[in-house]
Amino acid sequence: MSGEKEVRIRLANQSEKENTKKMSKRDYSKHQQEVIGRYYQNLDAIMLQKLQELVTELYLTKNGPKEDRLWLRAEKAMVKLKTPKSIREHIMRKRQVEILARNVENWLKNVK
Repeated sequence: MSGEKEVRIRLANQSEKENTKKMSKRDYSKHQQEVIGRYYQNLDAIMLQKLQELVTELYLTKNGPKEDRLWLRAEKAMVKLKTPKSIREHIMRKRQVEILARNVENWLKNVK
């Protein structure tokens, strides 16, 4: 009986794994694929816009935990933009909004 129980448990686990695989390998419609593709094509512009918004928020935010969270978000956006590590580290080390703003402005000039 214990052998049968083990087989049932194994079969149940296999079907769970198969269902998980099916869910992770979703079939997207052609329209959805196009939307996803455009998102990734425009990822640089999206991250630059996000950085612009973060610069504004950082100017308005005084010292505190919110400012720390905003700087972490800025760092993540710079990573997604694939900015050079040395520039990113310099900006994060100084944590001066003016430096971030100047860099974002330069990056915007290079995109256009």
